[in-house]
Amino acid sequence: MNLADKLSSIRIILIPVFVSLLIYSRTYHNLILWAAGVFILAVLSDFFDGLAARIRKEKSNIGQIIDPLADKLLLFSAFISLYLLREVLPLKYQMPLGIVLVVVSRDIIIISGLTILNFLKVETSLAPTLAGKLTTFFQMFTILSLLFNVPFFSWVWKIAVTFTLISGIDYFIRGIKAINNGNN
Repeated sequence: MNLADKLSSIRIILIPVFVSLLIYSRTYHNLILWAAGVFILAVLSDFFDGLAARIRKEKSNIGQIIDPLADKLLLFSAFISLYLLREVLPLKYQMPLGIVLVVVSRDIIIISGLTILNFLKVETSLAPTLAGKLTTFFQMFTILSLLFNVPFFSWVWKIAVTFTLISGIDYFIRGIKAINNGNN
């Protein structure tokens, strides 16, 4: 396992730590800052695993799976936990249900589409797009702005939802094109 894959694995390991700190911050309010710190560490691991893979030329088959999986698991856990704990966390703002539904629905649709493409034996590129990268960035920024009670939180989540929808449509179109090209 190369360095990039180890960093992705660390991101997955940090997820239960992050969620546990959120849960216990209901009682011990200062733990919300620790949860934010763990989330920042996970976000940095996302940045550094990509950097390590490019600099060290260590792209791997497992890395192509574990990196996006780690991102999805981290973001799913964060959005769902922050929504479910919205009434009891010591935060100024609350996670709206609509954001969680858009984020989770998009990824379920993408995973379902990939499953269908795999079942149909249609080759498709899993290479991340700019829209996908911006989506991940703004989703992570949404979580951080909520945890740090940033006053423009509502603007941040609206941008995240916009990019989530744009990238979801982009992945859908790419899937349709892959099916059409596979049938020729």
